[in-house]
Amino acid sequence: MNRTDFLKTSVLAGASLITDPAEVRAFITRKAPQKYRTAVVGAGWWGGNILRAAVQAGESKIVALCDVDTRQLKRTGEELSKLTSDQPKLYRDYREMIATEKPEIVIVATPDHWHPLIAIAAMQAGAHVYVEKPISHTINEGKAMVKTARQTGRICQVGMHRRVSPHNVSGREFIRSGKVGKIGMARAFVHYAGGAGQPTPDSEAPPEMDWNMWCGPAPLRAFNPAMHPRGWRNFLNYANGTLGDWGVHWMDQILWITEQNHPRKVYTTGGRAIKQDSTDAPDHQVSTFEFDNDFTAVWEHRTFGGNMAEKTHPQQAVGVYFYGTEGTFHQGWLDGWTFYPSDPKKPTIHQDAQLDKPDDQNIALLWANFLDSIKTKKLPVCDIEIGHRSTNMALLGMLSLKLGRSVEWDGSQIPNDPEANKLLSRAYRGEWQYPV
Repeated sequence: MNRTDFLKTSVLAGASLITDPAEVRAFITRKAPQKYRTAVVGAGWWGGNILRAAVQAGESKIVALCDVDTRQLKRTGEELSKLTSDQPKLYRDYREMIATEKPEIVIVATPDHWHPLIAIAAMQAGAHVYVEKPISHTINEGKAMVKTARQTGRICQVGMHRRVSPHNVSGREFIRSGKVGKIGMARAFVHYAGGAGQPTPDSEAPPEMDWNMWCGPAPLRAFNPAMHPRGWRNFLNYANGTLGDWGVHWMDQILWITEQNHPRKVYTTGGRAIKQDSTDAPDHQVSTFEFDNDFTAVWEHRTFGGNMAEKTHPQQAVGVYFYGTEGTFHQGWLDGWTFYPSDPKKPTIHQDAQLDKPDDQNIALLWANFLDSIKTKKLPVCDIEIGHRSTNMALLGMLSLKLGRSVEWDGSQIPNDPEANKLLSRAYRGEWQYPV
């Protein structure tokens, strides 16, 4: 039997289970899944990862790629051509792209300082949005994003894929079952090896790049090769350092697992004890978050002095420890999760990670949830309001570091502290208007 005969036989065999003739005809002539007009803004490494998941899900027609760097457009376009016959148009300005292509889904995978304006513009134009974490550079931008999602009724999923990663889900279930006992503290961390480094001189921006547009609403500074394409996370005008990058994932895990909404008090210390390169983000940082019910969470990172003693996996020291009356639970990444009982007679319990290749993330599962939310009109697993709360944890940590003192937080503002509340927003540059 050849492939055509096999397919015909398979279809008829399935249809034979249906007795109504109209249903048989509908089965044989069933339509392919709807394909949403999908565009990506930020066509670099991470935007490409999300785009791959969208194509593989089979429910997107990729209509546009947008990036201020034509080299990234070219590279991602070439990779995309290996996966689909779609021929997306290329843009350097997201406003023109949204107006011309009228996408139904927009992926926002730009540097952090651009997330709010692009996501808001896309939702206001009628598109559903998948936006990367952290959702914003300042807290009030996040409020505007939540407000826009609710006003427009658009689905806005945040790229916190650990909420759907199998071992993270089972780890949460293990903790919520009470097997770790009452949890009094959590410690999230990431430690990298490294040294002082050396400054990288500023230079002219590459001719393929619109540097003014890259800076956008943020301050315009001289181009530095250490910033682009992936180094911008450690330049504080455009991101919020390691806490704003890695930390958001683990702050989200803490909120998700403990079912807390926000801390009541935050204190941070840290600085640049070692680094002498061109970045300005702290090379070490410790943030303490006090919650109700006497629960405390701590974030710590270090980008120097890596060692084997702290590694939770041969390649990394990363994750969050939950300390309970029955033992210590480590929720990790490449290493899955492990429970160490307080009773030495009880065995250690471990579950390996289940991660998609090639990026060792679970973006495909989060994208599937995003599509399901669009169809059912139910909020996604990491709705924009959830992403806002987790982002706020990191932003409050950075805000405390800037002030050099602790801040209180009521979930919306910093009570009776005008100096601190000014840092919930920042002035935008030029034509760009801070979202309300």
